[in-house]
Amino acid sequence: MRHYFFLLAVFLLIFISCGGSKTGTATTEEVADSVVPRDTMTAVDSLLAELDNLPMPKAADELFDDFVFNFAANHKLQMERILFPLRMVTDDKVETVNRQQWKMEHFFMHQGYYTELFDNERHMEVVKDTSVNQAVVEKIFFDSQTVKQYDFRRLKGAWMLVEVRTVPFAQSNNASFLPFYHQFASSPEYQLQHLGNEVTFVGPDPDDDFATMEGVITPDTWEAFAPQLPKKMMYNIIYGEPRKEGNSKLFVLRGIANGLELEMTFQRSNGNWRLTKLST
Repeated sequence: MRHYFFLLAVFLLIFISCGGSKTGTATTEEVADSVVPRDTMTAVDSLLAELDNLPMPKAADELFDDFVFNFAANHKLQMERILFPLRMVTDDKVETVNRQQWKMEHFFMHQGYYTELFDNERHMEVVKDTSVNQAVVEKIFFDSQTVKQYDFRRLKGAWMLVEVRTVPFAQSNNASFLPFYHQFASSPEYQLQHLGNEVTFVGPDPDDDFATMEGVITPDTWEAFAPQLPKKMMYNIIYGEPRKEGNSKLFVLRGIANGLELEMTFQRSNGNWRLTKLST
């Protein structure tokens, strides 16, 4: 996905330099958390209109990350890669949506950044695994405590959306972490109560553009480092077979058309989650 986001950023710079200024059409739920500047979001929205209906590179079906970018940006491709009539499952209720009823799903594109949850840094390597044949894009809604899961399968070499499910937090793969994360993102006081004794910090070295620096964040210095986090809705992608929730979690937030990058490592002990590492 990073490769395509890099290309998106290049196209974006060219587009802005040419004076493009179309107004985006982001929905309320997608822009509720202003983690990135609105001008960045508007520029991404305008660029999506320019990229719509462009052909997808054949190699994009190898990695789900590459495919989902094209799926979210290209209306024609999206309509070709949905198994209609599409099953929509909520609790025990099953409905179907036909081609005429489907509305274009841009996922995280309109908000200007994407988020993912991994078990650890080693688990992040799964995004490069070309043998993965199933993936789930999750829309996580904190107000309703529900997760909308878009189930993709690679059928005969082509990624297809085969089902959409809505489940409560309790049935998600991050049942324990999601309620904790919502409180952590929403309350500075709660953050202070759930920091590790020492939080490792890794960030760019201000004296060397090609180096990083490490340090330690203590509760009395946390306010200076505390990042702005999505509080109302965020995304996640599950690659391959869902895993049972463990005692560590890596929260990743990356900008689409800017250099925003954030990684937060959490550990669970005696049922309590705590932040142990922050990387920017």
